[in-house]
Amino acid sequence: MLVSMKSILDVANRDNYGVMAVNSINIEIVRAVIRAAEEMKSPIIVQIGPGQMRAHAHPEDIVPVIKRLANGAEVPVALNLDHGGDLKAIQTGLKYGFTNVMIDASSLSFEENIARTRMVVDLAHQCGISVEAELGHVGQAAEGDYDKNDLLTDVSQAAEFVRRTGVDCLAVAFGTAHGRYPKGYVPKLDFERLAEIKKELKIPLVMHGGSGSGEENLRKAVANGINKINVCTDVFQVAKEAMLNLLKKNENADYLAMCQAAEQAVFEFVKNYIGMIGSGNRYIFSEQVQAIYE
Repeated sequence: MLVSMKSILDVANRDNYGVMAVNSINIEIVRAVIRAAEEMKSPIIVQIGPGQMRAHAHPEDIVPVIKRLANGAEVPVALNLDHGGDLKAIQTGLKYGFTNVMIDASSLSFEENIARTRMVVDLAHQCGISVEAELGHVGQAAEGDYDKNDLLTDVSQAAEFVRRTGVDCLAVAFGTAHGRYPKGYVPKLDFERLAEIKKELKIPLVMHGGSGSGEENLRKAVANGINKINVCTDVFQVAKEAMLNLLKKNENADYLAMCQAAEQAVFEFVKNYIGMIGSGNRYIFSEQVQAIYE
């Protein structure tokens, strides 16, 4: 069933586990992600970024597919607008019925970030839609941003930010970066900072740049307060490798077989990931449990 992201993350925050948020830009990924969540009895978050919607996953086409699959699922499924950087992107999320929007003003000054986030919170909450924001800045792995301590989230600023914006969950920077890290590199994450932020805020926290962080880091991140983990690069890579491996085995494989191989590989990847971050077997369909997410 399609639910608000807030309802999913509030329960995850209460019970101390993480939920996958998977960037899903076609029917194969969406279907694989929701099917894996159903098999694992886990809540799940499907998300798309504005750039992805412009390039390929046009909202008028993909959102109805996501909603149909989500409403037919026997687990809670949220639809999140990832990294909405301006009001136009946020309005797109509201127009098409996303159940959460992320306003990313993290590259702006602290006061500008607060002002823009507060505006989006006021707008989205009127529509019954929850809001994610970012403080500190999760940069790009390709630019070496994982080594820039000045981008990390400040604990005292985080408390003020949440108080003044009323945001529902917060993406924090504690050493990860978007995209692919250099080969063999595992980021060194500041778990002490993360634990301090969680202790101070007590709201759901979000980890961007989850791809390539390594299983140990992911488990520790959840143990120290992360409730939502964004996964894009790893999922795209899994799908790509499945297609390439099929072609190595059978160079005459057609496009349909390649799509099927990619979908199955993403399905298995998401199942394993759910087990790792602790959201498996959290949802057994019943009227009593359903009420929590409504």
